[in-house]
Amino acid sequence: MRFQDRVVIVTGAGSGIGLATAQRFADEGAHVVVAEIDEKKASETEQALRDGGGDAIAMRCDVAVETDVAHVVDAAFARHGRLDVIVNNAGRMIFKPIEAHDESDLLGVMRVDLFGAFWFIKQAFLRCKPGAAIVNVSSIHAVETTPLVAAYAAAKAALVSLTRSAAIEGRPKGIRVNAVLPGAIETPMLRDNPEVKSGVEKLKAGDVGRPEDVARAIAYLASDDAAFVTGAGLRVDGGRLATL
Repeated sequence: MRFQDRVVIVTGAGSGIGLATAQRFADEGAHVVVAEIDEKKASETEQALRDGGGDAIAMRCDVAVETDVAHVVDAAFARHGRLDVIVNNAGRMIFKPIEAHDESDLLGVMRVDLFGAFWFIKQAFLRCKPGAAIVNVSSIHAVETTPLVAAYAAAKAALVSLTRSAAIEGRPKGIRVNAVLPGAIETPMLRDNPEVKSGVEKLKAGDVGRPEDVARAIAYLASDDAAFVTGAGLRVDGGRLATL
C-alpha cells in the first residue's frame, strides 16, 4: 500500500471529495486526521474509516483560523510523530452577483478556500520533513466559470497561483505542492448550485464525476508515483473543458 503508516491530514473531510479522499488514504494504509469544522460530520467520517479497518482521528478545525490549523498539525505530530501529506480540500461557495457582495461575503470565501490552504502550507514548511506532499483542491472555475460565483472562482484561481508559488518555495525543502481542478462532481455543492438547478449551467451525459474520481487523482499526486511532479494543476473533469 502506497501510504502504509504515513500520516495524512484531509480538510473538509465530512462529505463529498474530502470524505472520499480520507477513505482512499485509509484504504491505502494511512493514519488519517479528519479536519472538519462540523464536529458531527467529522465524527461520522472517523467512525466510517475505523469501521472499514482504517486508522483515523477527527478534529474540529476552522481552516480560516490559523491557530486552529496549527492545533491540528500539533495533534498529528503528538499522535504520530510525523506528517506526510496535507490535502487542502475545505471549501465554501456562495451564489451572488458581484454588486450584491459585501466584505464579509468575499472574505468569508477567501478565508476558507485560499487562506486555509495557505495556513496549512505554512505549517508544512515549518515542520514537515523532505518527502512530504501537499495537494490543494481547486476547481475548473479557476479556468472557466459561470455567473454568480465570482468570489469562489477568484479564490480557486488564486489557489492555483499559490500552488505554483508554494511549489517553488517547497522544492528546496523537499516538499511537493500540486493542485487538482475538479469539474462537475456529484456532491451537495454541485446540486445546490442555482445555476445547475435552473439549467443555466448545463451538464451533459458524462460531465458529472464521482468524489472517488478526484480522490484517486489526489492520492496519485500525494504518492511517490508523482515524485517528479510539483507545481502542477491536474484537471479532473472528464474532458469537459476540452470540448469546443
